[in-house]
This record gives sequence, structure tokens and C-alpha cells, in this order.
Amino acid sequence: MTAWENSQGKGVPLDAGREAAISLSVLDQSPIGSGRSPRDALEETLALAQLADRLGYRRYWLAEHHNTGSLAGSAPEVMISRVASVTGHIRVGSGGVMLAHYSPLKVAETFRLLHALFPGRIDLGIGRAPGSDGRTALALAQGRPLPIERFPEHLRDLAGFLHDALPEDHPFRGVRAMPQEPGAPELWLLGSSGESAAYAAHFGFAFSFAHFINPVGGEGVLRAYRASFRPSATLDGPRGSLAVRVLCAETEAEARRLSASFTLLRLRMERGERGPVPSVEEALAYPYTAAERARAEAIMEGVVVGGPVGVKGQLERMATAHGVDELVVVTICHDPTARRRSYELLAQAFGLLGR
Repeated sequence: MTAWENSQGKGVPLDAGREAAISLSVLDQSPIGSGRSPRDALEETLALAQLADRLGYRRYWLAEHHNTGSLAGSAPEVMISRVASVTGHIRVGSGGVMLAHYSPLKVAETFRLLHALFPGRIDLGIGRAPGSDGRTALALAQGRPLPIERFPEHLRDLAGFLHDALPEDHPFRGVRAMPQEPGAPELWLLGSSGESAAYAAHFGFAFSFAHFINPVGGEGVLRAYRASFRPSATLDGPRGSLAVRVLCAETEAEARRLSASFTLLRLRMERGERGPVPSVEEALAYPYTAAERARAEAIMEGVVVGGPVGVKGQLERMATAHGVDELVVVTICHDPTARRRSYELLAQAFGLLGR
């Protein structure tokens, strides 16, 4: 239990009690390494989830991405069921469902079903971004994308369906998201901007700031979220976390060598290329231009890379600066063994209680 929660699972302000240890969680984008298949990537996700469960990580979130050869996770709700079925303790959820593409009722029913299958272990993380390029987003919405100004309405309806609490004057009042098992998934809003945080505060949702997408300004965003939080039926006070891209190895030199794969992947993604995660050898042999080298250095400024001691110290400072006691760790490298080892080293460094 963290300082954000009381014994009923509802949030309380971080400074309301004694300081708690940092909890670690996982955000898995199911990266596809060059020379391997999407099925391999999904099997690697299951292996990593089982390891995280044994190591004592708090949550395991599955991402949603579309029309890319880099990331295999296009349907987190499917993978949540699979991951929860091969683990026994860790909470499992979406990081996140891209709500703009979908009906709030359908999302609520999907996650109520997951909650019925795995009671007390399911998180519903919601994202505002499309998780795709614009053309793919249009295809997902059948050419009728949700106007951005209607996103708060979708959030309100989702919470209403999830907790059978639509307003009296709502046109769908009385329509219930089934099955109606006691309790409900934890509802999180995920975002990299002040706007997402403002929505989370307004509706009384937990909020996770995506530092791995936007490494600038998160301290102020989370501070504003806490200051403007309005208690809801399920959350008494603000509950926040920070999602950070991390790569940890036995030594800093090895971590930086492994990180070359992600650096080149990110450069290619920014050019609209959707291929798999390159190998370290391919990445180290890539002929960077001066402009690409400068951009690569800027990308890596937002990534925590190093050996266990250095990574732990940097993450602790980030947690303190952002006022959170939970870090959601995102790791991409070409070698799945190195990826698992990164999470093992973090667990050891932070003293997680393995199972």
C-alpha cells in the first residue's frame, strides 16, 4: 500500500501520512525485435509479466498501438486477460485504452468482464492520444473521429457506466455495463499534458504522467493535478504515478550500448518508419548525420540509463521532484533477456519483496 491509498483503496494526499517506499510498476509496449515475429513479442510480454509478478512489481500495464511493425500490442484488453491468467498477484491493466476510438459502454463492459474474471486485479487506464497515425485513427473511427472537445463527455460516460452512476437526465440512464460483479477496476487517466491532468482532477480519477513521452514539465502538471483534485465516489484524494523510460544493466557502459537500439528506433519512428526494433549491432553501425546525432542525444536526455546504483538514485530524485511514490517503468531494447534483466536489477536496487 502506498501513501496515496488508505485501507479502503481510496486515495489520500501524499503528505497525509508518513513517507512510503517507492512502488515499481511496468508499462509494456510489446516491442518487436528485428529477426523476431509479433508472436515472439507477445510471448516475451508473458514471460516479462510472470517475472514482474515474482519480483513484486505493483502493476503490469499493456499499451495500445496501431499500424506499426515496432510494437505488437494493438488490443490491450486481450493481453490483459492473457497476462492476468498467467500471473497471480500483480495488478494488470491498460496503459492505456485510446478512448477516442471506442464506445464508453463497450469499454466499460470489457473491463467489468475482466474485473469479474480477475477481481481486485484490474486497472482501466485511459489515454487521450490516438496511439496511431492520423489515417489509422480515421480507420479506427470509421471516418468519424471523436471531436477532441467531446473527450470529457466520453470520460464522464465511461465512469458512469463503470459504476452504474449515469446522471438522472442522461439519455442512457438505466443501461448497465455487465456483468455487475461487486467492485470495479481502478480507473486511471494517462497523459503527457496539463489538459489530461485537469480532466483527471475534475472527474476524481487517478493520474499517471507520461514522462517517457514528454520529459518536460511533469512536476508542474502533477502539482496542479493535486491542487485541483475533486474527490469522487471512488477516490477521496489524488493518486499519481510517473511513467519513465528506463534501461538498467550491470554497468553503465553496457546499458548505454543496449540503448542504441531504442535510439535508432525512435529516430526512425519520428520519420514515419514503422519497422522493428533494430539490433545493437545495426544501431551502432548506423551512419548518423550531425543532425541525427544531435536529435539522438536529445531523445536520450529523457531516458534513465545506467547501472543499478545510478538508475536508482536518478529515479528516486525524479519521484521526489514529481511528488509521487509509484514509478511505471517502460523499457525497450532488442534483446528480451536484457530487458528482463533490467527489471530484475531495478527490483533488487529498490528492495522489492519478491514472491
